[in-house]
Amino acid sequence: MSAPTNPITPAGYAALKARYDLLLGTERPAIVEIVSWAAGNGDRSENGDYIYGRKRMREIDRELAHLARRLKASRIIDPLDQSDRQRAFFGARVTLADEDDVQKCITLVGDDEQDAGVGRIGWSSPLARALKGASVGDIRSVQLPAGAKEWEVVEIAYV
Repeated sequence: MSAPTNPITPAGYAALKARYDLLLGTERPAIVEIVSWAAGNGDRSENGDYIYGRKRMREIDRELAHLARRLKASRIIDPLDQSDRQRAFFGARVTLADEDDVQKCITLVGDDEQDAGVGRIGWSSPLARALKGASVGDIRSVQLPAGAKEWEVVEIAYV
């Protein structure tokens, strides 16, 4: 059984790598210095700097491990390399219209770079799964907590 892959855009990979480098190169050494200083002050049981520093170091180490796994599993996919630009695949910017003709524009991106507030929808989300392979004019139904909702694909672009 192969390890699961994590599709990601080049910009998303760069952002994950930058976060990893920031934690490893800046934040963790600063916390290690604080913990070392606090440990030299004597009684550690009531030393707030020591206790908080150790807690923060564990949080950073946990996040570093998570980022390392995500980076290792990443498969960088450049949306501009998509051969079939008439259909919605990874990296596509899709304009949708609902039953009331209210339009919204979303971009299908990796799960690590999703941000629904700015229209970046994770590749494994229900809406993205429904849109995979859709072309202009297709109507796709998505099961939401409030019930099924239909969307018509109005436009597909790769930018």
